[in-house]
Amino acid sequence: MYEQFIRERITQLRIKKGVSEYQMSYDLGHSRGYVNNISSGKSLPSLKEFIAICDYFDITPQQFFDSDIKDPELFQQALVGLKQLREKDLRMVLEIINRFLQ
Repeated sequence: MYEQFIRERITQLRIKKGVSEYQMSYDLGHSRGYVNNISSGKSLPSLKEFIAICDYFDITPQQFFDSDIKDPELFQQALVGLKQLREKDLRMVLEIINRFLQ
């Protein structure tokens, strides 16, 4: 169950990033078939490689497994920005979010 989710999530994030399996494999320092082997179900990344994959997509492992986050890289960028806001500004952003959700 989780194995299929991991494969599909990596593929989803890779496509969203606009990179090929070959390019991602190369960027991670592996042979050209590394990501294809994961996507096709031939193998799964080790824990160390999973962390490297999360870093590659600039997301946390928690964000990787949260399927409700459609664009975890964008979510992570927003979160980094929100952490830098003063409380007053953060409350303003929250008010805007609540207006969008109505």
